[in-house]
This record gives sequence, structure tokens and C-alpha cells, in this order.
Amino acid sequence: MNTCKQWLHQLAVGIAALAGSACIHAAPDAGDVHVHPWVVPPVNLQPSAYFTNLKDGDTVESPFVARFGLSMRGLVPAGKQAGRAGHHHLLINQPLPMDFSKPLPFTDQYVHFGQGQMEAVLDLKPGTYNLSLLLADQGHIPFFVFSKPVNIVVSRRNTALPRATVQGRPRVEILSPADGAALQNAFRVVFHASGLNVSHADAKAPGTGHFRLTLQRKGARAEVLAFRGGQTETWLEPPAGDYQMKLELVDNATGKVISAAPDIRIRSDVVRENGERVVPAAKVAQR
Repeated sequence: MNTCKQWLHQLAVGIAALAGSACIHAAPDAGDVHVHPWVVPPVNLQPSAYFTNLKDGDTVESPFVARFGLSMRGLVPAGKQAGRAGHHHLLINQPLPMDFSKPLPFTDQYVHFGQGQMEAVLDLKPGTYNLSLLLADQGHIPFFVFSKPVNIVVSRRNTALPRATVQGRPRVEILSPADGAALQNAFRVVFHASGLNVSHADAKAPGTGHFRLTLQRKGARAEVLAFRGGQTETWLEPPAGDYQMKLELVDNATGKVISAAPDIRIRSDVVRENGERVVPAAKVAQR
């Protein structure tokens, strides 16, 4: 299925969803986005999934890691219900289902990540593949939350390379922004967990954790944002200043830190007066 046909199919799915129960899943509620004065709505208000390390047209060698991102929703293992959190599914050479009221099948082309995983090691034969992500609930019934499809080429298969070597040690990372970034507008912070499972804290799922982000500015108290809803990203617009940013994965059962990412430093140039964002005169003149 070429890219044009894929998007025509997705448009048809969208129209069908708006006419049925799937549209109920689309609107965010208070539990989908962390609440904090520095947290702002994302650019795209539609909940969606996405690949954080693959883009359309990529060429890779097997085995390789596919990493999953999620906007305006959280993760929770299969069989657990917590708000409208869900778990990822990877569709390989399969279009989105036309009927969002039926559970997804268990096949090699519908890969389920029911433990709250954020990535997968894929060992595909050489060839061309169409990949997409789809979020589903505790019973594997899809939400209207999916990714844009990406078409990739697997150029060769290295059967001697162990999967564990490809994935690396269990860890958490801040995928963006980059260390040392200077940011003038609202920006997205993307979290990632390799070899670890993420979940909404209310599900009390054993072996899972939730992300906690700490921003420290010199001379000010630390701002701690706990993403207990299983969120794996946030959009921030903090006051101007230099910040040290720390990301941790906190065990949902014990409250202890499972893993911590290396700290990064960023600079925010956002200026506020009485809580309102101030746009510099030079930028106003450029509009």
C-alpha cells in the first residue's frame, strides 16, 4: 500500500470513527495531560502515537530497535484500566482497522506490547516494510490514537548480532531537547525507557514505573513534575533562565527510583510579566 493510499485509508478510518464510538476516545481529559503552571498544551491537540527514532524512507539493518512515543495519553499494561491510558501495538504491513470496536488480533503482523514497553527489537528479513503504531485499551480494543505510517527498507539481516546487544542495558533517557539547547518557545520534552515498563500509577501494576522530571534553576526551588498518568512526554514553557533537568523512572509499588537519566542543561528565553508571556519587540516587528 503506497503512502497516498495509506492516508486515504486513514481518512476513511477517521470519518468512520467520528460517526461511531471511537470518536469518544479522541478528546483529552484532565488525566491525559500533567497539570502544572509550566505545562502548556501541545502544538497538535489530537492524541497520537509516533516513532521517536524512525522516519519514512529510512534504511536499517536487522535486528534494530523501534522506539515508541505517545502524545496526550499515558501507558498502562494490558488487562489494567486507568483512565484512558493504553498500551502500544505495532502493525507491520497492515492498515489501520476499519472497525475500532473489535480487539486487535495476535499475529506476527499485530505485535502487542502489553507490559508498558516503549520499544521493540525487530528482526525482519531484508525487504520493504510499512510500520505504524496503534494504542489500545485493557482488552486490546483500539483507541483512535495512532501514528503516521512509516515505510522503511531493511537492507540486510545480521543473524550473528544478539538482540540484547542491539537494545543495550535497561535505562531511561531524555530524547529531546538536546543537552545545551537554547529554547525560545514552548518545547516538547520526550522521555524514553529501554528495557523497562511504564504505567499509570493507579493501575498498581508490578514491575512498572512512572516518569518524574525535575527542573532546577539557580536561586529558585526545584520544580518536580510526577507523570503518574503514565505519560511519556510533556510540553513546557518555563520562565526564562538556565535549568538543570533530571529524569527518573519511579517504581509504582515502592516509590523508589528504578533508573535515572544523565542530567541535561537547557536555557529558556521565555519572558513573563504577571504570568503572561512577553514577546520581545524585535520578534513583534518580524511578524
